Amino acid sequence: MINAIRSTYHDVDKASLWTIITVVVIGYVVTFLGAFSSDGYQGTAVETILSIIFGITYVLFLIFDQLYFERFPSGWGTAVYFIIQLSLIYAIHWLIGPGGIWLVSLPLVSQAVEYLTGIWRWLVYGAILFGLMIPLIFRYDQTEAALYFALSVSPAILFVVVFTNMGIKERKARQQAEKLSGDLEAANQQLSQYAIQVEELATIEERNRLAREIHDNLGHYLTVVNVQIGAAKVLMDKDEAKAKEALDKAQNLTQEGLKAVRQSVAALRESPVGQRPLPEAIALLTETTSQAGIVTEFSVLGKPRSLSSQIEYALYRVTQEGLTNVRKHARASRVDVVLDYSQADCVRLEIADNGVGTAVADGGFGLLGIRERVHLLDGECHIETAPGAGFKLTVTIPIA
Repeated sequence: MINAIRSTYHDVDKASLWTIITVVVIGYVVTFLGAFSSDGYQGTAVETILSIIFGITYVLFLIFDQLYFERFPSGWGTAVYFIIQLSLIYAIHWLIGPGGIWLVSLPLVSQAVEYLTGIWRWLVYGAILFGLMIPLIFRYDQTEAALYFALSVSPAILFVVVFTNMGIKERKARQQAEKLSGDLEAANQQLSQYAIQVEELATIEERNRLAREIHDNLGHYLTVVNVQIGAAKVLMDKDEAKAKEALDKAQNLTQEGLKAVRQSVAALRESPVGQRPLPEAIALLTETTSQAGIVTEFSVLGKPRSLSSQIEYALYRVTQEGLTNVRKHARASRVDVVLDYSQADCVRLEIADNGVGTAVADGGFGLLGIRERVHLLDGECHIETAPGAGFKLTVTIPIA
């Protein structure tokens, strides 16, 4: 589209160039044809040659006006240009008389509209009309004819002024359209780049979400099953009944894990909390940890209230991952889980164990997943730990 506009603009410039040349040539031809009229052409050979030279110079200035104004952009440069062109018009009119040579002045009228403003335009219009009258008054002594000639040419000058104004407005509109088209094209390219980036970010976010699902869900069940099988191996020779009970629990957990995997594959967006209240769902998680041999206390502060599915889902997964980490790494004998509804603008979850702690709280993928979940909900995740001082995870999520 832009190329089409530029091509049109180039065609308009070519048309303007040929119009200028045509008007000037017609003016000379009409004047020279006056030789066949009753009065006849009165210019000498020298005057004719000089007038042609001046006319060519005049046309060259008209054609290469943009180069001139780029070289001399100041107000003085503009004044010198119009003084030179008016002088050439005066000389041509003086040398070969009125006839049709007044047509030569019209392109300069158009340039005055384009390059001048206010009173300066009118000074040029007046100077052109005065230049038409000079040879009639001072060379041919026809003052009355000069006044009549100026009045008859004035409508033509007025027409050129109006027509040029229309052309300038149309050209500015075309340039504005070209600019807007360029901006639109750039905006479309930028939008395309943004769309690609959004698609890439959405893919990465979905991959991360799937990774968290696998880690939090399947990892949880496999950890507990591993603990139960380990307990069964220890008890196998000492207490067959308890060993069998541990294996039964491992089998049940394996079935639950398989069921959870099928649910995740079928509907990854469905919340594992299901239709249960969040405190009840978390209580089931703490019960599983208790069955693994770790004393687990779960308490609820404040009055439980309805939360968005995203918040409940995040708190459930954080609890699940936190308890999994206790069983895998803490070597703790006790863990306390607190779900706090006491503050009106947020909900708080705290998981604290009395295990070995750590000097580095960066954690692995599990803690990274916890932070991602919490930050997606504009929440905060805080960890307190030290070697031999246990591990405390506190999550606070604002309630919109």
